Amino acid sequence: MSDPVITLAKALIQRQSVTPEDAGCQQMLNQRLAALGFNIESLFFTDTLNTWARKGTQSPHFCFAGHTDVVPTGPEKNWLHPPFSGLIADGMLHGRGAADMKGSLAAMIVATERFVSAYPDHKGSISFLLTSDEEGPFVNGTTRVIDTLEARGEKIDMCLVGEPSSRHELGDVVKNGRRGSLTGFLTVKGIQGHVAYPHLAENPIHLSAPALAELSQTQWDQGNEFFPATSFQVSNINGGTGAGNVIPGELEIQFNFRFSTEVTYQQLQQRVIDIVEKYGLSYELSWIVNGLPFLTEHGPLVDATIAAVKHVTGRDTVLETSGGTSDGRFIAQTGAKVIELGPRNDTIHKVDECVSCDDLIALADIYEHILIQLLT
Repeated sequence: MSDPVITLAKALIQRQSVTPEDAGCQQMLNQRLAALGFNIESLFFTDTLNTWARKGTQSPHFCFAGHTDVVPTGPEKNWLHPPFSGLIADGMLHGRGAADMKGSLAAMIVATERFVSAYPDHKGSISFLLTSDEEGPFVNGTTRVIDTLEARGEKIDMCLVGEPSSRHELGDVVKNGRRGSLTGFLTVKGIQGHVAYPHLAENPIHLSAPALAELSQTQWDQGNEFFPATSFQVSNINGGTGAGNVIPGELEIQFNFRFSTEVTYQQLQQRVIDIVEKYGLSYELSWIVNGLPFLTEHGPLVDATIAAVKHVTGRDTVLETSGGTSDGRFIAQTGAKVIELGPRNDTIHKVDECVSCDDLIALADIYEHILIQLLT
């Protein structure tokens, strides 16, 4: 297939850019953007290559955001087609990153090339924020680029992140927000001893059980129109020496909140502390705020996206905030309006990841139509 979107997506897939490696993907994309008159900045932080490319200086400022890194393939012998081949079979483009999200990047580039060619005097600005650290620890990627932009007062008005949002058909779901993520690390202190002499010990597993029960049964909020109620889940719990006749001296518990805009992470932290202290536990507690919730309500960006999906595919889209986190959370905290729109997500991170070639071609048309609505 000779369509320019598929040709570029295939070339990107063939570069083995497992986090945090970029493997030359950004250079390939930057060459295309530079030819359109974009100013290119390469921002390298520790082990991560990032690109900030911008054409124009005026508002409205529309940004395409995405990542060139991919997750590991796992044993390649389990793949029907080699994971970095970019092979096309039965109308599907195969390979790691096909759906998440090199296909979206290719569609963004081609859409921008077509738009700039058709509207060389378009209003506002177009930018690209690219990183090779979205699938990894996400500490030297988009968040560092945003810090750089904020320090010099450079603001994004609207941002489209190319994460694979579609569920069954292209464009059937657009993410207009994401839940926040808060991880807690709780260590409950006890006194180690012999199981035959429990009066000489304090078992932290027994001591923490009532608090864990209350934490797991608490209703943290009711959610709202766009977000489900906040959830609490224990993800890891470790205690004991491995011996069957020893009462452990401490218990380590890791848990996570996925929270809505109805509650702040500070409120969640305080409520956890109140419950733990209610039961008189001796404890240590630390936190990681993985991301804050964000929501983009109806307005120019959301409305243009809905209209573009309808124009190209004929279908109505649904706005959702489901799923995990994305780099959109860093961009949204600056005040930018953020949505996520990309291909189907049913094969992402799986063996035999693939994407419909027709969907990628249509995705480029959707992206171009969004640009036309917002910048002409």
